[in-house]
Amino acid sequence: MKKVPLIFAILSITLFAGCKKSDSTNSTPYTCTTCKTTPDAKAANDGSSKGIYKGVVIGSSGTITFDIANNGTAISAVMIIDGVTVNLTSSVTWVSGQPYVADFTGTLSGSAVTIRFSVGLSGGTPTVTSSTIPGHPNASVTIIKETSSGLVECFEGTYSTTLPETGTFNIILSRTLATWAGVARKTGANATSTAGSGSIVNNKLIDPSQNNNSIGTVSGDDLNGSFLDGNGKTVTITGKRTL
Repeated sequence: MKKVPLIFAILSITLFAGCKKSDSTNSTPYTCTTCKTTPDAKAANDGSSKGIYKGVVIGSSGTITFDIANNGTAISAVMIIDGVTVNLTSSVTWVSGQPYVADFTGTLSGSAVTIRFSVGLSGGTPTVTSSTIPGHPNASVTIIKETSSGLVECFEGTYSTTLPETGTFNIILSRTLATWAGVARKTGANATSTAGSGSIVNNKLIDPSQNNNSIGTVSGDDLNGSFLDGNGKTVTITGKRTL
């Protein structure tokens, strides 16, 4: 009879260990179920101001997609900021061989939104030159052109440092083209700053300004990493793909 408690204890430990192992094994990685896996951009528009342009918004945080007559003549944009979708339209038609500059308008919480979009005649230097987004003063929008062979992905995230300091850290990247660019804004600040750019090697974001070291790793739709800033402080970044 003295052996019964010991056997029971061993059995309990085994069952507990088995449950713990099962919990970790069954953890599901984050997946952006609304994100595209292939480019929307048409090959005929790769060298034109027509096409698809994607970007990130800081102030607070979000994403935006411009569709400039990518599949016909329709022109529109969709911004998602803090989880709220804003549909935008423009009355300016696209003209062959010309740069495209237009105000995109819509409403957010009953108030008018205006975002001015500009792009060169060959699709170069796409820019949001100004924006009025109610509840999001001093918002900054960073965009790039998607091509038929280069899917553009947008990650929204945060950063923290051992300074200490915290803020928003958003990244645009193309795994096909093996390039990335980041933007950041300190919590409570009004200005957005560039947060590095570079190549992607074996899913690692390589930053030339960091002696070609990695600042983070893209794993599926997750982004995580850490690096030292110019003051020797550790910067930790984390983000998830939302576009």
